[in-house]
Amino acid sequence: MPIHPLPQFEEDLATYLEEKADREAYERLNAPTSIVVRFGYMRMVGEFPYKGDAKPGCGSKLVVRTHRGTEIGEMLTSTCPNSGCSKSVSRKEMLEYIENSGGRQYPFHDKGRVLRIATVEDLQEQERLEQRKNELRLVAKRQVERAGLPMQIIEAEPLLGGERIVVYFGAEDRIDFRDLVQDLQTEIGCKVELRQVGARDEARITADYERCGQYCCCKNFLKVLKPVSMKSAKVQKATLDPLKISGRCGRLMCCLRYEDETYEELRKNLPHRKSRVGTPDGDGVVLSTQILTQLALIKLDDGTEAAYPIEDLTKPEHKTAPERPERRADKPVRERPRRAPREEQAGEPSKGDEVGEDQGATKKKRRRRRKRKPSEGGGEASGSPQNAENTPSSADAGGGDGGGQPKKKKRRRRRRREGGDASGSGGSTDAS
Repeated sequence: MPIHPLPQFEEDLATYLEEKADREAYERLNAPTSIVVRFGYMRMVGEFPYKGDAKPGCGSKLVVRTHRGTEIGEMLTSTCPNSGCSKSVSRKEMLEYIENSGGRQYPFHDKGRVLRIATVEDLQEQERLEQRKNELRLVAKRQVERAGLPMQIIEAEPLLGGERIVVYFGAEDRIDFRDLVQDLQTEIGCKVELRQVGARDEARITADYERCGQYCCCKNFLKVLKPVSMKSAKVQKATLDPLKISGRCGRLMCCLRYEDETYEELRKNLPHRKSRVGTPDGDGVVLSTQILTQLALIKLDDGTEAAYPIEDLTKPEHKTAPERPERRADKPVRERPRRAPREEQAGEPSKGDEVGEDQGATKKKRRRRRKRKPSEGGGEASGSPQNAENTPSSADAGGGDGGGQPKKKKRRRRRRREGGDASGSGGSTDAS
């Protein structure tokens, strides 16, 4: 009886053969002797020896003994050849990566060892401790308020087995918290370690995703947090709004440093603004430049503007722009309409002066009329009862001071005295 291949088995054959090949290759490999592990809320990295028979792969959960105690870690890679991890790197490559990522500032540890691959019981115990961390954080906050210390509790990290609890806090200055540690150890019943962190480390502990949609760099892979200046944003011509270029920590985003070196190298090739350069169409002045596209906007001597790649720019033939005869012809045409209002403006003050002279003349005429009134119209002065009463006093006073009289009368006397003897005689005749 002939054997007919079934379609469902034929489709799964390729997958089965790949799994079989991987299984055979895995069995031929040896167990790793050193494993690179990531552990803790601060995502520290360490290389620890391993003496087990199992062959863990990248991402496997391990129980490790570190400088802090027994805790759960995650396998990153192995540094030995022919190990169970297909992504293993050599020790030389790992040291080069650490040197390029921060050197001595890189949080790398080598004092510890890998105990075993984490079992289901280990993971359940760690989950139970994680559920208790909110309660531990509230206890720490209550003790801080009781002590009256200017500090903010960020997070509480319980280690596997409950032998130690690490409490992270933030503060502006250094704080003496020795009494607080003793109170916490008495209330919780285990060893407590207080650790002060900054704003960026706080984001590393509590933050998750950034506005780009990716995991925060400080929490994912960035271990050494170098300062970022506003100069990087200006060079990259990014927005200078602090709200748009700040991360979860409130500081400038670390990703501004990633392309900073590239921008600096590309900017060195560009000409300076307002400098003269040569182009295939003639000399001109640089108006602006684009770093990424390596283009320069040039205003040529004939007045046109065009963009050229920096490869086409050369030294200018003339250091200064040549004077064009068209501009000389245009100058008087442009200046004539501008001078006309100036002449009119210059003529306006003269008219104003004439008006001022007329006003001054009218004022003088008014004064003359006031002076002539007492001499010409003596009867008018006698017709008013006030003048009839005041005239004898003025004639009798003559050049007196008149201290008891108001200021208005003094002004009247002075104006009448300027009229001469006629005013005095007129006053005497009215009295007679």
